[in-house]
Amino acid sequence: MSRCETPADSPGLPKSREGDPVFAEPWQAQAFAMTVRLHERGVFTWGEWAEALSREVHRPARAADGADYFDCWVAALSSLLAERGITSEAEQAALSDRWARAAEATPHGKPIRLENAMDQDQSPFSSCRPGLDVDRS
Repeated sequence: MSRCETPADSPGLPKSREGDPVFAEPWQAQAFAMTVRLHERGVFTWGEWAEALSREVHRPARAADGADYFDCWVAALSSLLAERGITSEAEQAALSDRWARAAEATPHGKPIRLENAMDQDQSPFSSCRPGLDVDRS
């Protein structure tokens, strides 16, 4: 039996006193859930997952205290998706950049929506008709 039969068995995964996974932020739980779902759909085995995660956790410059564990988790998942041809690293980087632009364009306290992302060369006022007054405050 492998040391990592399910995602909850992943070495280094933060756990509660009861042994359940704990997440400091919602994105960590979402990354965990995506990994579980992709495994359930047969995209990779737990052995393949454990190997990819181990590669990331043991890269030079990773936090010795495991503070970047879920960064490793996301990097491992991204690598597996690229290796399997599901999405390229370039496509993942472009989507990540688009989400970052959407976050920057979203007013504080409002949900971040991907459609809020502007193209890199698009100004927030480029869709305004000539002569239209725009409140830029």
